[in-house]
Amino acid sequence: VQLVESGGGLVQPGGSLRLSCAASGFTFSTYAMAWFRQAPGKEREFVSTISWNGAGTDYAVSVKGRFAISRDNAKNTVYLQMNSLKPEDTAVYYCAARLWTVRTKDSDYNYWGQGTQVTVSS
Repeated sequence: VQLVESGGGLVQPGGSLRLSCAASGFTFSTYAMAWFRQAPGKEREFVSTISWNGAGTDYAVSVKGRFAISRDNAKNTVYLQMNSLKPEDTAVYYCAARLWTVRTKDSDYNYWGQGTQVTVSS
């Protein structure tokens, strides 16, 4: 099982980034996917999740209206479009997978990527 995140980087406040997470080694289309993030000195926190078929999504209050999660089951990839970025969005972003149903707790997820750094700074 492998989850590989990409798309992180340095962006100015108000800017946008799109993160990608490429999955392999499991039946992607039967797994809910999620994004979590961890800022320096803080605990890992939930960002967004999407159901196995893309029909259901959920977002943390702090990102709702600015971030959008999506998936392409044909490409075994989940995305996180991040707009109107703020300095407080700076963190390492991780994608995670669990079978079928969406959850917002990191302990409910079985598979994790290595993370990609997002830095929002002028």
